[in-house]
Amino acid sequence: MNAIKETNFTFENQTAFYRGKVRDVYTIANDYLAMVASDRISAFDVVLPRAIPYKGQVLNQIAAKFLAATEDIIPNWVASVPDPSVTIGMMCEPFKVEMVIRGYLSGHAWREYAAGRRQVCGETLVEGLKENDKLPEPIITPTTKAAVGHDEDISRAEILSRGIVSEADYIQLEQYTKALFQRGTEIAAARGLILVDTKYEFGKKDGKIILIDEIHTPDSSRYFYAEGYAERQAADEPQKQLSKEFVRKWLIENGFQGKDGQQVPEMTDDIVKSISERYIELYEHITGEKFVYPVEGEVLARVEKNVSAALKELIK
Repeated sequence: MNAIKETNFTFENQTAFYRGKVRDVYTIANDYLAMVASDRISAFDVVLPRAIPYKGQVLNQIAAKFLAATEDIIPNWVASVPDPSVTIGMMCEPFKVEMVIRGYLSGHAWREYAAGRRQVCGETLVEGLKENDKLPEPIITPTTKAAVGHDEDISRAEILSRGIVSEADYIQLEQYTKALFQRGTEIAAARGLILVDTKYEFGKKDGKIILIDEIHTPDSSRYFYAEGYAERQAADEPQKQLSKEFVRKWLIENGFQGKDGQQVPEMTDDIVKSISERYIELYEHITGEKFVYPVEGEVLARVEKNVSAALKELIK
């Protein structure tokens, strides 16, 4: 259980450090970000008390693969992937919105719909839909990017009226979001999966929009198994899925939704092991590659050594 719960490195030319919900981010020479994908796990914007072995590696390696597979659509921030759990990328000015795109009525959108609401982020949903139904067309349901606390739903109109993103940039973000989702959908289909919904984050570097952070991972996306999807929908049965939603459902069933006064249920060794196995299952299914367990040893020492060597190459 050699998991990365947190890191506290000091790299050469390090100018800042930020610990997010699940990532530790080191700013190097004000030009690069060394982003360590820890094994922390969050749900309902709360970091859960136990780390999940190999989760960070799964997310980092899936993201690296999909970022490379979408470079023809949009340039991305990656400069180096020196360690299974680390990506080093260009520092840029991030847009303060996350572009969430949904092809199916699931998760948060379904919970809103089930509560009787027919508008999500300014997008109108038709009557008569069931949970996990395919939407007539994918819809973009942005959220604010909160540094602390909860991200919040926001509409296109509100983003523009508040000047969070310029209209010209937002039009470009919408186009990139749809093109990336289409590519992700095609890759998933080739692996027998349905890309249900996902989110993308963008930034600007030298006036150019680039894709940042992770994409098409189980933390940022929801996948269904394509085989049996139609039959399960017709029978009103839950979909077989690969995503972090199973963690949220386990928490909900045990009385936790991140609300004041609620306690995170006990994360037993069996629960931690099962979550880890689900992440590895998604990695192998979506990439078509066997998950490679890192060589045994002290994980933090390995990460520090690999990142330090990569930074020396980047900053000469």
